[in-house]
Amino acid sequence: MIVSNVRPTQKEWHMAPRKGKKPVWVVEKERTRRSGGPETVWLFGLHAVRDALMNPARERLRLVVTKNASDKLAEAIAKSGMEPEIQDPRKFNVPIDVQSVHQGAALEVKPLDWGNLSEQCAPRGERSVVLVLDRVTDPHNVGAILRSAEVFGARAVVATLRNSAPETGALAKTASGALERQPYLRVQNLVKAMKTLSDMGYRLIALDGTAEIDLQNTLDVEPNAPTALVLGAEGPGLRESTKETCDVIAKIPFQREFGSLNVSNAAAVSLYALSQTKG
Repeated sequence: MIVSNVRPTQKEWHMAPRKGKKPVWVVEKERTRRSGGPETVWLFGLHAVRDALMNPARERLRLVVTKNASDKLAEAIAKSGMEPEIQDPRKFNVPIDVQSVHQGAALEVKPLDWGNLSEQCAPRGERSVVLVLDRVTDPHNVGAILRSAEVFGARAVVATLRNSAPETGALAKTASGALERQPYLRVQNLVKAMKTLSDMGYRLIALDGTAEIDLQNTLDVEPNAPTALVLGAEGPGLRESTKETCDVIAKIPFQREFGSLNVSNAAAVSLYALSQTKG
């Protein structure tokens, strides 16, 4: 199969497809998947691009920047050894959504490989914390969760290969660099991964607004135990199989009738509560 090396123009990438026709970027992605080649990700925004340029574990392919962004990223570009493509900000030609706030910087990369669950999450003496996400598909939520996980020193964020947010430019921008440092492990089977965490000594705590037990009371029982906080997406919440695998189901207490937090906010509040628990 012959694949053209000619890159589509920005108009071709983003034009609305004619009836029965797929956009060029969809065709290219499907062709790559069929050929067995590794898919790539376009990161955008100054923070996301800077941290990816500074990450020695990141395989980088193409850097497109405006002159202004190049000046701001000069140190990171020099460290990466990449040769940037300087483009006019009015003709920023990269295959990202035209509404994306790219700040004049876009970087094509290969997805990170964080290794396996046992390597990243094995307890090492200190209080170990892992976040487990069940069907959280919004990249902005996952990006915000990765950022909170890094702030509070979580060992990893675990999600499924299917029905979860993949590594994307939108996720990376929301994570504001945390994607390069905070392990994001996507597993085939969530229940199996949770049982692996349990075998390693983790206490599995599901967050559910309908639970009878307050989170803080649950955390106080075994304050020094390795802890996995299990959260579901807004709407569908946690699957029954996920709940049944947990040791306890707890809620973040609320003061008024509306008692539901956005999943990324719930993750941040839970991580903070855990960090304040005295052993």
